Parts: sequence; structure tokens; C-alpha cells
Amino acid sequence: MRWPPRLLASRSFVHLAGRRSPEASHLAPIKTCSSRFGAAGSSPEGAASSAAWQSQFRSPGWTGMLSRSPRRFHAQTGAALLAAMLTVTLVATFAAAALWQQWRSVEVEAAERARVQSSWILAGALDWARLILREDARSGGADHLAEPWAVPLSEARLSSFLAVDQTTADTDREAFLSGQMGDLQARLNVTNLIDGSALSEPALVIFGRLFEQLGLPADQLQTLASNLLAASQRTGQAATALTPLMPQHADQLGWLGLRPEVLAELSAHITLLPTRTPVNLNTASAEVIYASTPGLDLADAQKLVVARAGQHFRTLADANLKLGAQVLRFTESQHSVSTRFFAVSSRLRLDQNVVVERAVLQRDGLTVRTLWRDRGVYADRPDAPGRS
Repeated sequence: MRWPPRLLASRSFVHLAGRRSPEASHLAPIKTCSSRFGAAGSSPEGAASSAAWQSQFRSPGWTGMLSRSPRRFHAQTGAALLAAMLTVTLVATFAAAALWQQWRSVEVEAAERARVQSSWILAGALDWARLILREDARSGGADHLAEPWAVPLSEARLSSFLAVDQTTADTDREAFLSGQMGDLQARLNVTNLIDGSALSEPALVIFGRLFEQLGLPADQLQTLASNLLAASQRTGQAATALTPLMPQHADQLGWLGLRPEVLAELSAHITLLPTRTPVNLNTASAEVIYASTPGLDLADAQKLVVARAGQHFRTLADANLKLGAQVLRFTESQHSVSTRFFAVSSRLRLDQNVVVERAVLQRDGLTVRTLWRDRGVYADRPDAPGRS
């Protein structure tokens, strides 16, 4: 649309077009044109021209262009800004998801690598323990606390063996191994409470002496014995919902009704083995020797422990001689100087994690086999199991 020169030169039109005031409506240019072109008292040609301009300014297109163009421009600007913000948000989300997936893959690979390495090292430690017991069986004789199997392994650094490849050693990883073996026949065997299909009265007396020495309630012993008998007689036909399960090791004796505080007090003095076993006088504590020997007082048991520190007992006769009594206190049914069952505890500290493995070994001659083993992962903290 071409504007007349006189309309463009009009100061009123420029003023009204540049200033937004209540008087500056979209019909203000019409009034200016009317005054310029003589709408009142002018010539007929001027009146006709003014009427044409007024009709053109009153058209819907011109009115919409003057009134709605700024509003439409602002709406388009807001839509573009919103689209840009959504695009940035999507890109940032996808980038964060990709970074998290990459981090997760690295962590999973590192955890799997640590698990495999821990399994290999702990399996090697268990094989080492079996080899020590086999070599000890070759030499024969009594089992005592001065033998190689009884010497604990202090924490040793193994990082030099953890290699990423054949040419580079992963020296940045901290790996330390420690462990020890213990004599399970240095404790009272809970299985001794069962003799065939009934309770063993001598064993009940022995465990009663232990409970009395430790200050534990006698009703807990009766609960343990009765539930152990019921669990040993559990079969597919006679089992009921109330029949307890047979525990596999001493930590599970709570299944038989022992309270946690009672079990914690007994844990250093009892064990659970698949067969009846005697007590090894060369490794048992004074409390266990006292409990397993009716008629023996605690002071004599402590003297026996002091005496064997200088020279271990080769036979039961040597132990009886140490007491200086005419009556034989130690019998082969309840005591011995050798051991068939051993406990192995291994502790691997790898970076910030501590892996502890426990196993029970049975030695029959030169054959050493694993009865059971379990493993747990703990944070590297002072109270973690297996930490010295």
C-alpha cells in the first residue's frame, strides 16, 4: 500500500503512530486525513477522496493489523523460547542418562572383578589350610597349639598378585589376606546330647556343668536338648509345622529355642559337628575341661592348661599324671589328644571391602574334605567381623 506524500509528512500522523495514548486509536489517522483533505467545507473531489480513505482505514484487515500485530509477535517469541528450553532440557536429560549408564557399567565390572578375585584368593587360602592339615597328618602324633596349623596368619599384602594383565601389576589396589585355623574339638559338641534315638545322660550332666559355670538358666539346656532330639527324629512322615529344623552349625542353634544372649555366651565353648566327638585336652579351655570331667574342679582344670603350655599331652595318661590323682579322670569316651574337625577363618581386605569366609574341615588320615563354607562381605570398619 502506497501512502500519499502529504499524509506521510503530516506531523499528526507521525505523532499518533509513534505514541500509544488513549487518544491514539486506530481511527486517529482517519481524522487527520479528513482535516487535511477537506472533509468539512472542501471540494467534492476532496470529500470523495476523504471518504475513500476512511473506508479503507475502517476495513477489517487494517484494523486487525493495527490492533493485533504486537500481541501476535509476543506470542510467537514466547513459543520459540519455550521450544528452546525444552530442547536444552531433553539434551541434558539424555546426556545425564548416558553418563549414568557408563558409570553403572564401570561399577558393575569393578564389582564383578573384585568378586572373582576374592573367590580365587579365598579358595587358594582354603586349599592352603587343607595342605597344612594333610602334612600334619603325615607326621602323626597329638594335635596341640604349637603345631603349624595353630599359628595364625597375620595380615599379608597381596596387591602384587592382582595384575590387570601379564605386564602391569595393579598396585593401586589394596589387598590383604589374614586367617587362622581352630580346633573344633576344643569345644563341647552339641551332637553328643543325642545317643541313638534318646538323650545322653552323661552329656546332659556335662552341659549342665557348663551352663552352671557360665551362669546360664538350666531351662535353656532342657529346651535345647528336647528340640535337638525332635529335630534329629524329623522325617517326611512324622514332621509337623512345629518340628524344628536341624541346624547345620552352631550359629543356627537359635532354631532350637536358645535365646540370643544365651547363644552368644555359649558360642566360645560349644560347636555342632555331624558326629559325636571327644574333647581334645591339648586345645580345650579350662571351662570346657572342667565341664567335660565330672569330679574335676575349675582350679585343677586351670592348672592343667598351664602345664600343657610347657609340654603338650602325648596321651591321656600324661594328662592324668599331671593331676597327680590315683583315679583316672580322663577317659577315651570323653577326651582325646587328637582332632578330626577344624575351623578355618579367612579374611580378605580388598580396597574398601572386607570378605570373610568360614569353613569346617574334616580330616580322616590323609584325606581332608570341606564340610561347609560360607562367605560374607562387610564394610572396612573396626567392628567388621574378622577384623583384628
